[in-house]
Amino acid sequence: MNPLHRLIGFARPYRGRFVAALAAMAVYAAASAGVVALIKPIFAEVLPDEPGGMGFAVWAWIVLGVYLVKGVGAYFSVYMMTDIGQRVVRDIRNKLFRHILDQSAGFFTRKSSGSLMSRITNDVNQVQGAVSETLGDLLRETLALVGYAGLLFWIDWQLALVAITGAPIVAYPLAKFGQRIRSTTRRSQEELEHLTHVTAEAFTGHRIVKAFGAEAHEASRFGRAAQQVYRTNLKVTSILATLPPLMEIVGGAAVIGLVWYGRQQIAMQALTAPEFTTFIVAAFMMYTPVKKLSRVTGSMQQATAAADRIFQVLDTHSEVKERPDAGMLQSPRFAIEFQNVAFAYDDRPTKPILRDVSFRVAPGEMVAIVGLSGAGKTTLVNLLPRFYDVTGGAIRIDGLDIRDVMLKSLRSKVGMVTQETVLFDETIESNIAYGCNGISAEEIEAAARAAHAHEFIVNLQDKYQTRIGERGQTLSGGQRQRIAIARAILKNAPILILDEATSALDAESELLVQEALQTLLRNRTSFVIAHRLSTVRRADQIIVLEKGRIVETGKHEELLAQPTSVYSKLYALQSFEGRRPTQIRPHPTIQ
Repeated sequence: MNPLHRLIGFARPYRGRFVAALAAMAVYAAASAGVVALIKPIFAEVLPDEPGGMGFAVWAWIVLGVYLVKGVGAYFSVYMMTDIGQRVVRDIRNKLFRHILDQSAGFFTRKSSGSLMSRITNDVNQVQGAVSETLGDLLRETLALVGYAGLLFWIDWQLALVAITGAPIVAYPLAKFGQRIRSTTRRSQEELEHLTHVTAEAFTGHRIVKAFGAEAHEASRFGRAAQQVYRTNLKVTSILATLPPLMEIVGGAAVIGLVWYGRQQIAMQALTAPEFTTFIVAAFMMYTPVKKLSRVTGSMQQATAAADRIFQVLDTHSEVKERPDAGMLQSPRFAIEFQNVAFAYDDRPTKPILRDVSFRVAPGEMVAIVGLSGAGKTTLVNLLPRFYDVTGGAIRIDGLDIRDVMLKSLRSKVGMVTQETVLFDETIESNIAYGCNGISAEEIEAAARAAHAHEFIVNLQDKYQTRIGERGQTLSGGQRQRIAIARAILKNAPILILDEATSALDAESELLVQEALQTLLRNRTSFVIAHRLSTVRRADQIIVLEKGRIVETGKHEELLAQPTSVYSKLYALQSFEGRRPTQIRPHPTIQ
């Protein structure tokens, strides 16, 4: 479907308002034609001041009344169309935002945050002008043209035909220019998307930028992106600026033809001077709507290009789909089983991340997943809450395939603390209670105490009401991690995923949090990914991954008892790294 047609489809819920806007436009168009029609009485009755004719006072009151009606029609048509446009834009933004959030984790690995933000802001802003103003101008000025054209045909249909002969001449170049405007606008939006991406990267990584003295480098990147936006926007402006001169030439030719034909008609007494004057004024009045419509064409093409990019995202469906007959998942009572699980990204189906992974976790067991970077550890645990769907095999909870249960039900049973601590620019209380409704302040404090976060929170100026800034930047790394652990404690899910949960903590904080985690892990089925192998000694089962396959399973002592095992090598390597700093000598170039 044409993007513009789909865009207009968003206005269907507001049909009543649209009908009211059309009525106001019809009033505006009729009043505009009425103003021109009142010119003829000036020469025929008002100026001669003949007895029995329309007096000046009557004519003046009628003129004021018509202008008042025209103004009211213009006001309500603009107001109603702007209201519809704002509602449509709000609905598109809401739908686009929710649609993006519903996509799988793989979608976000392929799309940058700046790119997605550009679709929601820049592209939707481009659409807003089209729906609020451009569409209103298109309808309003078209109706005004119809009113003026009706008046022309009423005065002299033959002369009216002469007046509109220029319409086909204008239509062709408008169509050609429209195609160029659309393609150039698309490039402009893409360049603006890149500019947003560069900006977001620089601001998010501002500490690294400063630490490496790369401000000039980032400013140069931004400058190049801004230059590209400037160049593409100038191309759009160049095309749009070509339309008014074209309209001027066509309009001048039409005036010459009208005057030539009008002289002949007046000479043959087929047309009176007042009638011809009214006709000429109506023709000139048509020029303003025609010029506006030529600009509307350009604006509509710009909006179409933006809408095309928006619908490109809305037509992307990588979300994890929920089956129609999906049921609720009760609190797990039996084993979690990975049965011949395989996984590969959609864009790399021939390069699987996981292959033939099978293991069983009994209720309440702690499973540690270890391996070198890139072995597939995080991908494996991300399959459990269905951030991705398996591409082979199945994951079962209590014998039920997780693809047969409702996503909300499944994810409510899984708690998670990740290596990258994700906090929001809200209060500490809101971050701990994130996703939990109806939680009391006492429960929030209890979770914070369990995560050993209460001690530093009460020393803050606003305590639990302290806003922590974007991504929790006002807190230290260890403090942020303890807030995230408190959030997981409060959720109280029967299945827990800890992905390098203590990686950001110093030795003292890690000791405190490890104590909290022991309480949290009790009576829960847990999956723990840890770089420090010392933290997984108490695991009931250790799974060693290598290149996406399980190469070893067992307990800490069992695996260490095998000197040639992968786990033993990892443990030995880490022990060596633990001693290595005391043996490192300064590089000769370092003074």
